[in-house]
Amino acid sequence: MELKNTKIKGVKILKSKIFYDNRGHFKEVFRKNSFKNQNFKFDCISFSKKNVLRGLHMQLVDPQDKLITVLKGKIFDVAVDLRVNSKTFGKHVSVILSDKSENALFIPKGFAHGFMCLSENCIVSYKLTNYQNKKSEKTINWFDKDLNIYWPKKNPTTSKKDTLGLSFKEIKKILK
Repeated sequence: MELKNTKIKGVKILKSKIFYDNRGHFKEVFRKNSFKNQNFKFDCISFSKKNVLRGLHMQLVDPQDKLITVLKGKIFDVAVDLRVNSKTFGKHVSVILSDKSENALFIPKGFAHGFMCLSENCIVSYKLTNYQNKKSEKTINWFDKDLNIYWPKKNPTTSKKDTLGLSFKEIKKILK
């Protein structure tokens, strides 16, 4: 397993070797020794249909490190830096992840996260360092112009919560 830096400090792409044979394939997705400072507490799995967008989500209290792996399908994955003192505050990293690729994405605390399903359907695994805290959850509007994220589809299917997400300007006021 190899950890590769992205353009934003702390966000890493995990590259795992895939072993193929006549039965199918095998891939490692997590090694504790690669994440010495993270104490992953639980895992979640989501199922999404094509063009579903989930996010951009974050927790103010009990923030979470996340390890994102696609078990089936293909997604456009985004992490937005919301660490107020970061040189890349308000910037984002986007990456295509799929069940066929060798990559997973590690997102540290202090980021909002979202993704769009690009295949007919997708199953995404999240490994998290803190439990969900509904009272501290915030959602940023996925199409906020100040974030300048180029999503692959302009009219995705979203939840009501995601459609009504706060603007980046509103989130900045909460964070400061």
